[in-house]
Amino acid sequence: MPDEAPHRSRIFELQKDWIDFNGHLNMAYYPVLFDRAYEEVSEGFGMGARYAAERQLTTYTAEIHLCYVRELHLADRVRGTYQLLDHDEKRLHSYQELRHAEEGWLAATCETLTLHIDMSGPKVTPFPADVLERVAAMRALHKDLPEPERAGRSIAIRRRTR
Repeated sequence: MPDEAPHRSRIFELQKDWIDFNGHLNMAYYPVLFDRAYEEVSEGFGMGARYAAERQLTTYTAEIHLCYVRELHLADRVRGTYQLLDHDEKRLHSYQELRHAEEGWLAATCETLTLHIDMSGPKVTPFPADVLERVAAMRALHKDLPEPERAGRSIAIRRRTR
């Protein structure tokens, strides 16, 4: 299980075909990077590809809130972080950041609600005890981290009242 608080992913390089006509990372590829960073955590929980194949259990993303903070370009390398904000027997509530690998500036944030799935349904189902134990251990490691300022944001057009 990842033992950093928050977990820090390996460094990711951007691919040329991910760059759009504006010269920066196309918005569709930020979730790809967040997902790759989550895959490392998922493996640590024991819920990687082998888990899906052998136990017929997996996770699905139910909700995602992504904020683009600063443009990424082809030469930029990034690292993701993963903070487990909360969990119950069937769900994970997490917050992730993508940061420039060398300079450390924030490129994007992602808040996610993830469901544990029995693939035979598919249907939402409780985590097995071994996985839940690893999830709880990460939550214990992360519980004293400050609440991310960007977590819990909603989308709205803020209007001034006169």
